[in-house]
Amino acid sequence: MIFDYPEPQPERKHAPGGYADYESYRPWLRDEFDFRCVYCLKRESWGQVTSDFELDHFRPQSLDPQLRLDYQNLVYACRRCNAVKGDQPIKDPFHLLRTGLVWTLPDGSLRPLDPATARLVRQLDLNSPRLRKWRVMWMRIVDLAKSRDVDLFHQLVGFPSDLPDLSRLRPPRNQRQESAEQSWFARRARGFLPAEY
Repeated sequence: MIFDYPEPQPERKHAPGGYADYESYRPWLRDEFDFRCVYCLKRESWGQVTSDFELDHFRPQSLDPQLRLDYQNLVYACRRCNAVKGDQPIKDPFHLLRTGLVWTLPDGSLRPLDPATARLVRQLDLNSPRLRKWRVMWMRIVDLAKSRDVDLFHQLVGFPSDLPDLSRLRPPRNQRQESAEQSWFARRARGFLPAEY
């Protein structure tokens, strides 16, 4: 459950634009990628420090400087995955790292089901022995918490308390202004935030 990649989506939920620096997209990207690394699915709640997460240009700035401030070129990534990726150009992980294209096995390894996803898994070394061991450890921690400490379980698999209120943000452009109503903050305000994800 905790390492299930998201369901396929035709496009991103949000579409802000026009910010003068890409760090301004952080609240949007946190919400877009469910407060976890797009690549390895590490969650903010496992470290409690959002500075462990970076904004990654999947098409590197060095190769495509014109995409530096393009929201569609930005993803939310943990420091480890962003460092491993470096300046490698990759295909859009928003489309490749999805249920049906990659499965997480009980031994912690990822099983990509198409060539493009397999290449991305290799490029980011997502099946390294260290990451497989890390996934198994977190699966066991979550299972133990579920059976012995329900409060801890909900902390580990639930949303962070500091959900960004995207309706208060005013990007210079926004092609999907209604998307703030689909944010996790808005869902919580309406009483529809799941206890776990």
